[in-house]
Amino acid sequence: MPDRLTHIVTRTGDDGSTGLADGRRVPKHDPRIEALGAVDELNSQIGVLLAEALPDDLPALLAAIQNDLFDLGGELAWPEQPQVGDTHLARLDEAIAGLNAGLPPLREFILPGGSRPAALAHVCRTVCRRAERRLTLLAETELLSPRLGQYLNRLSDLFFVLARSVNRSAGRAEPAWRGPDRAV
Repeated sequence: MPDRLTHIVTRTGDDGSTGLADGRRVPKHDPRIEALGAVDELNSQIGVLLAEALPDDLPALLAAIQNDLFDLGGELAWPEQPQVGDTHLARLDEAIAGLNAGLPPLREFILPGGSRPAALAHVCRTVCRRAERRLTLLAETELLSPRLGQYLNRLSDLFFVLARSVNRSAGRAEPAWRGPDRAV
């Protein structure tokens, strides 16, 4: 990798713009930058989840997802260079199926919570959904690979199943929504 990252303070963004991988400069509020920022926030939130004690199989999965998100961000920054492919989606599908296989069927809506790692997985899920919304907004005006949206959609599903799995591993009940007639 070239040494372009040795100077973190470049001052080139002081005017409210930022550079894309293809050399173009755009405003920091550009929909592409909003999508990139949401993906970056998701990656950071996964880092927080990784700081928790997790079942042995999850850290490697989450690290792979962090790398996938870098690929996704790279494609957002340089759309002419596709980086997210079928293997990315297949990895998520396989992980979802594997995690879901050990869970009882859902009989009610669940609330975020239970154990701390499960609650953090739900935060990852909601940040992922925000990234997906930013991506769909961008896709209204710019041509994007459909795999980007497919990846984020499946990833949010993975975080839901992961939260359930983590709670089950920890022996924690999933907080259930009790409906509008619940006793306070």
